[in-house]
Amino acid sequence: MSIEKKTGNDSYRDILKSTSVIGGASLIKILVAAVRTKFIAVLIGPTGVGLLGTYSQILLLVGEISDMGLEGSGVRQIAEAVGTGDKERIARSVLTLRRMFWLTGGLGMTVLIVLCIPISWITFDSSAYALPIAFLSIIILINAIESGQGCILQGTRRINDIAKRNIISSVNGALISIPCFYFWGQKGIVPSLILYAIASLTTSWWFARRVSIKSVELSWSESRNEAMQLLKLGISFMGAGLAASLTGYLIRIILIRQFGFNDVGLYHAAYGLSGIVVGFVLNAMGTDYFPRLTAVSGDDSKVRRMINEQTEVSILLALPALAAMMVFAPLVIRIFYSESFIHAIPILRWNLFGVLGQVFSWPLGIVLLAKGKGRLYLFTELLLSVGHIFTIYFCLWFWGLNGAGIAFMITLFFYTVMMYFVVNRLIEPPWTNHIFKLVFLSSTVMAILMIVNSLNLNPFIIWGISIGILTPVTYICLQQLSKKSGISVASLLSRLKGKQH
Repeated sequence: MSIEKKTGNDSYRDILKSTSVIGGASLIKILVAAVRTKFIAVLIGPTGVGLLGTYSQILLLVGEISDMGLEGSGVRQIAEAVGTGDKERIARSVLTLRRMFWLTGGLGMTVLIVLCIPISWITFDSSAYALPIAFLSIIILINAIESGQGCILQGTRRINDIAKRNIISSVNGALISIPCFYFWGQKGIVPSLILYAIASLTTSWWFARRVSIKSVELSWSESRNEAMQLLKLGISFMGAGLAASLTGYLIRIILIRQFGFNDVGLYHAAYGLSGIVVGFVLNAMGTDYFPRLTAVSGDDSKVRRMINEQTEVSILLALPALAAMMVFAPLVIRIFYSESFIHAIPILRWNLFGVLGQVFSWPLGIVLLAKGKGRLYLFTELLLSVGHIFTIYFCLWFWGLNGAGIAFMITLFFYTVMMYFVVNRLIEPPWTNHIFKLVFLSSTVMAILMIVNSLNLNPFIIWGISIGILTPVTYICLQQLSKKSGISVASLLSRLKGKQH
């Protein structure tokens, strides 16, 4: 075997290793989430799920503003410091980041308390939800502090610790949420969110304290200089995150006004499920791919190679999961939620098609962050958000609530095309012909499954055709992953289940 071939296998193997660790944790989270979501759906119904999703979106929106992009820029700065091996620089970056998160988190909490009444009116067309929103403000501070701990783990590439933290946080979420909803119904939404945030903070602190950081003296004026470097790129992260959060918030307001809480609950269910299976691919991409890409961002040939390797692995891993979810959507809805959520199935299937667009575009978008092209990244994210809002208006008018899923799919595929041409100006060409073929074939598979499952045929015929497509697609994807990484299919399946060998 040539050295080049061996190096290529090692690279694919490294990607699969990090993906299997994060993916194993994600699979456990999916099982835990299935139990948690089932209880929530039964105990508070679609209306309660819609209210829970809206509260979560408010927290996400305010959190993105107060965060000032520190989570993204913090990971990049710590990863750069770790790359130099300078323990003094690492310590200064970590201390500054912690101070900044306390300040921004406290500011965000204060803003949400002050604006709780206007936010309640804007969101719900009533002041009745102002007090719960004020109570939820403490979560902004808690999440900010937790983000600081997460930056340390991700910047130092503590992949195993990140996976363990995610599993424990997920279990805590279920153990806390279920009793709250059982005893208090919809009134348990606010306590469950607060208690879950506290539990997550405790878990992240436990793992972050295990990272060896040199003790360093750093005045607040010196921290200010470090902070300016964080904020320089962080503003772009914040703008991008804010655009995404604001888009989600506005979409929910539009749906509340047009359809009510019940249909918002259906949308929230479909949107959450569409990303949960493929989340292990995207989470691994953000957790490991971003720091690795940052380390080689000055070498375009290495960046190009990493883009193609990451994209190929992501498609091969995500396609079987997305195709299976497309086929078994009715069963998944009933398992995770209940019969009252059955009208979310068409939205879920359209969203799954859109998630495939995320798999295509994310490896490209992260290149802009790794190269420090913050303004360009912000511009592309703003276009994505504006495009999504306009598309959803158009699609809701034509197709009703199902238009929310159609709009997501259309937006993500246009975004993928845009990101390709943007990155092509930096690294020409970002994709090889092999990746173009994979993109085309995977899109075709999802389109065929979408059409088949939309036909008014005997259910047994639809299931037969769908499984007849799903089975060879899954086999071919696993076979290609095995070939690229040099890992047998049996070992590959074990790794993806999170087993240790």
